[in-house]
Amino acid sequence: MATKTTAGHPVLTPEERQSVLRTLKSPRLLKTEVLAGLVVALALIPEAIAFSIIAGVDPRIGLFASFTMAVSIAFLGGRPAMISAATGAIALVIAPLVKSHGVDYFIAAVILAGVFQILLALLGVAKLMRFIPRQVMVGFVNALAILIFMSQVPELLGVPWLVYPLTALGLLIVFGLPKITTVVPAPLVAIVVLTLIAVLASLAVPTVGDKGEMPESLPSLFVPNVPLSFETLQVLFPYALAMAFVGLLESLMTAKLVDDVTDTHSHKTRESWGQGVANIITGFFGGMGGCAMIGQTMINVKASGARTRISTFLAGVFLLILVVALGDIVALIPMAALVAVMIFVSVATFDWHSIKPATLRMMPKSETTVMLATVIFTVWTHNLAIGVGVGVLTAMVLFANRVARLVTVERRIEEHFGETIAKYEVNGELFFASSNDLYTQFEYAEDPERIVIDLYNSHLWDASTIAAVDAITAKYAKYGKTVEIEGLNAASLKMRERMGGKLGAGH
Repeated sequence: MATKTTAGHPVLTPEERQSVLRTLKSPRLLKTEVLAGLVVALALIPEAIAFSIIAGVDPRIGLFASFTMAVSIAFLGGRPAMISAATGAIALVIAPLVKSHGVDYFIAAVILAGVFQILLALLGVAKLMRFIPRQVMVGFVNALAILIFMSQVPELLGVPWLVYPLTALGLLIVFGLPKITTVVPAPLVAIVVLTLIAVLASLAVPTVGDKGEMPESLPSLFVPNVPLSFETLQVLFPYALAMAFVGLLESLMTAKLVDDVTDTHSHKTRESWGQGVANIITGFFGGMGGCAMIGQTMINVKASGARTRISTFLAGVFLLILVVALGDIVALIPMAALVAVMIFVSVATFDWHSIKPATLRMMPKSETTVMLATVIFTVWTHNLAIGVGVGVLTAMVLFANRVARLVTVERRIEEHFGETIAKYEVNGELFFASSNDLYTQFEYAEDPERIVIDLYNSHLWDASTIAAVDAITAKYAKYGKTVEIEGLNAASLKMRERMGGKLGAGH
């Protein structure tokens, strides 16, 4: 799906434009988008405040970031209906910089991270998504579901006992109402009902207002007061680069998940640079930056049924209206209502099919290992980049090990015109993992004077393999024997001609 531009400014593709126009003309579809945006906005408020606390900044910085990220990405992003805002992953990465150098350096790092994301998009980072195996994706989803649930546990500890029946009622509504009707999003009904009960009954339970003060004005232009020097860049560089990578990884993984849920395609490169531009805009409005949010995206797409950019845009607009104009009312929402919604999101996000006994019996052990490694390291470190990185690395090692075992070497002694020849037929892909054992599978001392190695059913993939073949011929040369290599395909032959004999013995 190509994204067209006009005078350098992104516009909707014909398909997206048609989808938005169709939604605007349909009261039923528009109502879904509007209500979805409202529910997401309500869920964003306590999380944005909480992430601000994690980062060590004023709650308003997180709230403003959520507004600017959502509104910006609604126009710039490549995945309709995905929600971007202030996130815990970004807060964890950037928190040490706030503590050591203050808010101005923090905002400067957000802007620089946006620049890095644009550069990474231009370099084609989105194309790397094809190298993330399905089981890493499953592990990513399951880990996020667990982290979403774990993030709600503190809201249920050391609280008045009334929180528990309120949460139970909220869970009953979000899980039960969709079985009766889907006219109104169940999360919105749960929030309204529990708020009315808490206010009318004057229940002394934790509320959104207890998380921090609501802003009283609109965000304004902010230019970070940092020296424009090489020393400043040295301070900002590692944090900005880490933020750029973590933000893109979480955004692209979330986009892929939404693609699967909605059975549609998205423009990953556009999403990559869109995240960068949104972070630059957010930084210049004094926001903490962010990326795509799996929890709020699932509320928007899965729980509320939104499908277009309208819901993303309205989530940001409603958020600003709620915290600035209706902050006193929003502050009355009991945290129990939002806990119930997030638990529902956690359950809906988790891939329960992946842990069914029948699935585990059917799935190769290596695939299950990849999924578990991704889950364990993501949950353990609370860092999506580390979890996904470990998952991909595990998949690569297991795949390389499996492919390496498929290489076979068959030895035959043949007579050709009175001459005895040892012929070796190699089958399988030769690369760094499989070629290491290749050297040991030849009978150097016992073989006759002439040896033929047939690589017709093989392929030389890397320098390690070339070095291994060189080592084999060199070993035979020590015994005064000659080796002929035959059957090389064009690519393998070209690689051997370019590097053969120039890599050292290797053994």
